[in-house]
Order: sequence, then structure tokens, then C-alpha cells
Amino acid sequence: MMDNLLSIITFLPLIGAAIMALFLRGEDAAAQLNAKRIALYTTLATFGVSLFLLFGFDPSNTGFQFVEERPWLLGLQYKVGVDGISVLFVMLTTVLMPLVIAACWDVTHRVKEYMIAFLVLETLMIGVFVALDLVLFYLFFEAGLIPMFLIIGIWGGKERIYASFKFFLYTFLGSVLMLVAMVAMFVDAGTTDITVLLAHEFGSEAFSLLGVQIVGGMQTLLWLAFFASFAVKMPMWPVHTWLPDAHVQAPTAGSVVLAAILLKMGGYGFLRFSLPMFPVASDLLAPLVLWLSAIAIVYTSLVALMQHDMKKLIAYSSVAHMGFVTMGIFAANQQGLDGAIFQMISHGFVSGALFLCVGVIYDRMHTREIDAYGGLVNRMPAYALIFMLFTMANVGLPGTSGFVGEFLTIIGVYQVNTWIAFVAATGVILSAAYALWLYRRVVFGDLIKESLKSITDMTRRERAIFAPLVVATIGLGVYPSLVTDIIGPSVAALVGQYETALADHAAATRLAAN
Repeated sequence: MMDNLLSIITFLPLIGAAIMALFLRGEDAAAQLNAKRIALYTTLATFGVSLFLLFGFDPSNTGFQFVEERPWLLGLQYKVGVDGISVLFVMLTTVLMPLVIAACWDVTHRVKEYMIAFLVLETLMIGVFVALDLVLFYLFFEAGLIPMFLIIGIWGGKERIYASFKFFLYTFLGSVLMLVAMVAMFVDAGTTDITVLLAHEFGSEAFSLLGVQIVGGMQTLLWLAFFASFAVKMPMWPVHTWLPDAHVQAPTAGSVVLAAILLKMGGYGFLRFSLPMFPVASDLLAPLVLWLSAIAIVYTSLVALMQHDMKKLIAYSSVAHMGFVTMGIFAANQQGLDGAIFQMISHGFVSGALFLCVGVIYDRMHTREIDAYGGLVNRMPAYALIFMLFTMANVGLPGTSGFVGEFLTIIGVYQVNTWIAFVAATGVILSAAYALWLYRRVVFGDLIKESLKSITDMTRRERAIFAPLVVATIGLGVYPSLVTDIIGPSVAALVGQYETALADHAAATRLAAN
């Protein structure tokens, strides 16, 4: 089993989807319940198997572990593996998916297809984090658009068609340049094996293209091509506009997956490709990314303050938090990278929980307008407590996971540019402003609206969904070593490789100048 552990984890959800597609018939209540049960048991089984991956992983080994390699298609290799950076993203996916399925329990429209879409999506998301071949990575990365496109387009809100096509076109067009870059990498290195490409030195000598001097040479062009894809996926300002529309129109479970896992593929791509494979270009263009990230944190936080829709406010909040991630990554030091990865893991739990919080009251009142609520603490004390915890984590209160990621990131960026760190720190203040404003308007005050006077508190199922998210948010906030001990050695190796590549380039440049 250990020899094929990653393949089992990756394709187990797909097997569950196939069972549903082949053997479940009808739309009656019994068939719907069976579809939900199969999906839940499949995701729980996937999580159970992934625990073998976590407990069998050796953090001191900075190479790839649990590697599987076999011939696949047209001379290409099926190759998967995990290191200290990717293993936690696999675990994040397998932890959250059972909660996502449990949150879908009240769905009654085309339930079998809905569950199949989420199971297929789980396979594709895990595949992105374990792929060690360029072609395999690209297939998983792009194929993930299809089930999410369907989830938004079929089970979304009134403007679901517009939102689903905007989501698909933005992310697909951003990835076209990445495909061109992958072809160029194959031509230059003669392989699509990511482990080999990580050790391959792509050209960094400046040259002229169409009369324009390309500083950083081939690395710069490849970096920009990958950046076009990953920046949209994160999303970074100013290519973030698809995200609020997608979140508002997506069903609750779709919003959870989109915010908690899909956005992390962009950050993971920067860590897997941009920094280690194109270090010269990353160093050259880092100031651009750092300032774009700082602007994103402040701008989207200000936009969040103006929102009347709860989902849209949390969506803009996600863009701001992803700004901290890209800042930490391109600070390219131990604290920055540790903070960026920690922030992604933390944001997965916190943002997913916030969208679930919105879903709880939306299921009862069928509106996300902030003005439609007020005084919920009088009728929903358990909900008010849960919502407060995740609001505080979103703000970055010490003792929650949100604090650790932001704190480490700002420390890492401060070592590179104090002004950018200062601008980013103002975003922490703004996040407190919009998050506390939302909480006060929804939860506090007198219960004066007639429609709210019969609203009920959370059910046992809803409390069970939030329980692991509460444990994760507080546990990682109090004991962040649960994450940093796993990612630390791999991050240190990445930083060492990055700095060595820059030193070699600087030495070669001086030698050429003499």
C-alpha cells in the first residue's frame, strides 16, 4: 500500500464518483441520500488513507517522498511525490472535503451530479499538489476548472452563468501562456520531470527580442508566463475581479472549496516553479510582486469595507490575505516563506469556516444582505460564538492561526523592504475594521426584524462541521510548530538553493564583465 499511497489518495474520490455514476439511479429521496452517503464515506476514507501519508512523512528529508513513477502516455511519465511544502496541501484538501460534503446535506437538486462534481474536483486538486511531471501538473491544474465551472453554473445563484464563464475564461486564458512556457522548458531541458527541472539551469543571459532588451533572459520570459497563470489563480490584484462574482454566485460548498483549496494552487505554483526554477527572474521581478501585493492588501480591504453582501466582503478579504502570501513568497527568506505557507493553510480553515458561517444563516433566511440581519446573538448564541472565533482569526488575533501567518510574513518582508512591510501592516488594521463591522451588523444589536424572531440556532450537524475547523484554527494558533516543523527543512533547502543560484549568477556576471 505504501508503494502506491499517493495514487490511492489521489484517485479514491474518483472511484467513489464512478460508483455513483454507474450504480445510482433516480432522483427520489432514497437515491439522494445514498449519493450523499457515498460521497461522505469516500471523502472520509480518503482522509483516513492520507493520515498514513502524514505519519509516514519524514520532515528532515528535504527531497520528494512516496515517489511513484511509471510509463504513462506517448513516452510521458506518470510521476507523483510530496515534499515538506506539498504534503500539507494534500492534507488540507482531504481534511476539508468531508466537511464540504456534510455542508451539502440539504441540497435537493441533481444531488448525484453535485456529489460527483465534488469528488472529481478532489481528485484533481490533490493531483496538482502531488504531480512531479509538467504535463501531469498541467492536466490536473486545468481540469480542475471543469467541475468548479459546473458547480457554479448549475447550482449557483441568479447570475451563475455569467460568474461561471468569467471564472473559467480568466483562469483558462491565464494558463495558456504557462503551457507555452512548459513546451519551451521541455525543448531546453529535454524532460518534463519536475525533479530534474528543479536542478536544471535555464538561461539568464540578457538578449534582445523585437527590439526590447530582456533582462534575465529566458528565465524572465518563463517566469512571466507562469506568473500569468498563478497570479490569476491566487488571485492577485488587478486580475482578481472574477473571484467576488464567483463566490457570490457559487453555492456555499463551492465557495468553501474555491477559497480554501483552489486559490492555494497559485501560491503552490510560485513555490514549486517560480522561485526554484527561475531564481534570477524571481529576484529581478520580486519588487513588482511585493508592491502589487501591498497594494492588493490595502485596496481590497478598503473595497471590502464598502460591501453589502457578506460573501462578497469575505471574497475581497481573501484577496487581501492572498496578498500576504505572495509577499511572503517573494521575500524569499525563511520567515517569509514559512509565513506564506502557514497563511495558506490557516486561510484554508478560516475562510472555509467564514463561508460556512454565511451558509448557515443563508439556509434559514435566503439572503446574504448584511442589512437583513442584526441581533442574531439573541436567537443564535452558539452561532454568534463560532462566527466570532473565525472573525477574530480572520483579523489575525494572537492565539489563532491567522496571527502566525501574517506575523511571519511581515517579519520576512521587513527584512527586504520596510516600506512594503509598513503598507502591508496597515492592511491588518483595515481587516479588523471590515471584519468587526460585519460582525457587529449581523450579530449584535436588538432583534427588531420580524423575520429573524423565529430563526433557530445551529443544528448538531452544523456544529459537528465547525468542530474540526475550530480545533485547527486554535491548535495552529497556539502550537504553530505543527506546521513549521514539517515545512521548515524543505523551505530552508529552497531558500539555500535560491541564494546559491543568485550568487552563481552574480559571479558569472562579474566574470563576464571582466
